[in-house]
Amino acid sequence: MAFRKSADEGGRGRQRYGGDRREGFDRDQGNGLRASRPEKGGKPYAYGNDKPRREKAGKLMTPASVQLEEKEPDELPFLIFGRNAVKEAVKAGRSIDKILVQTEPDGSLREIVALAKDARIIVHEVNRKKLDEVCLPFGHGGKTANHQGIVAYTAGVEYCEISDILALAAEKGEKPFVVVLDGVEDPHNLGSIIRSADCAGAHGIILGKHRSAPVTAAAVKSSAGASEHMLIARVVNISAALEELKAAGLWIAGADMAGESMYKQDMTGAFALVIGNEGEGLSRLVKERCDYLVSIPMQGHVDSLNAGVAAGILLFEKRRQEQAKE
Repeated sequence: MAFRKSADEGGRGRQRYGGDRREGFDRDQGNGLRASRPEKGGKPYAYGNDKPRREKAGKLMTPASVQLEEKEPDELPFLIFGRNAVKEAVKAGRSIDKILVQTEPDGSLREIVALAKDARIIVHEVNRKKLDEVCLPFGHGGKTANHQGIVAYTAGVEYCEISDILALAAEKGEKPFVVVLDGVEDPHNLGSIIRSADCAGAHGIILGKHRSAPVTAAAVKSSAGASEHMLIARVVNISAALEELKAAGLWIAGADMAGESMYKQDMTGAFALVIGNEGEGLSRLVKERCDYLVSIPMQGHVDSLNAGVAAGILLFEKRRQEQAKE
């Protein structure tokens, strides 16, 4: 795809991938696309190198849990476990079939149980061994998932449409701020990104149906309950989703080690940040559809960051730039 130059106020120029300026959300500043490397002396952010952790249980699995493990992630019973995750699900009015809590719950568990009973949710007290068995398929290394003494059975993830995310931004009177995940496979990374996106004020997350982790119980746990407050759309084609966002006026920034430093890129206004696969980064087609690429300058001996950590840094740099303009 061809480059196109445009002039900013003050005579500064910038490059970006073809296409016209976004109607309604055009920028008034910025330094361009930048398929060039960061300045000499700075190390680019290597997007990946954290191999996805497989959520496999080991030899201690019971026959029932073995049967569960053989299923695809979307076919597993959808559970929410962990105190913060279950509490936020109850507070958000999530459809919950029942809650299992350890016998003789302590203070924070009693608070969650009280909230659940106020919401007329069925609560059963069970021993910790039962909770370990229920959460075993969601753990790894032969160990059960860290349920913290409480598990909620829910109706599953309620995915939305991209239009719902854009509508939420309009309802709030804000310019859309979206996170797009191009092949993030580790549910723990997914949960971490959902949590960071919520804290940074993003309106929603878009992830692919293929080559991407769905929102599983492990992802919900890693999000510390943020998944209950975040709109999440699941699409067949990420490239097509980016075109839909462009049509709505958003600028698309791809997180890539070949990009310009995040300190030199303008990430204000209607904006979508694309995070690539843990090992391979952005796919070729998705990278071509980005308006520009952005990187995190590295100063130490290690030139890579966990995908979830990197996403958090970039999201809050966008937030910092917004606040600096106020």
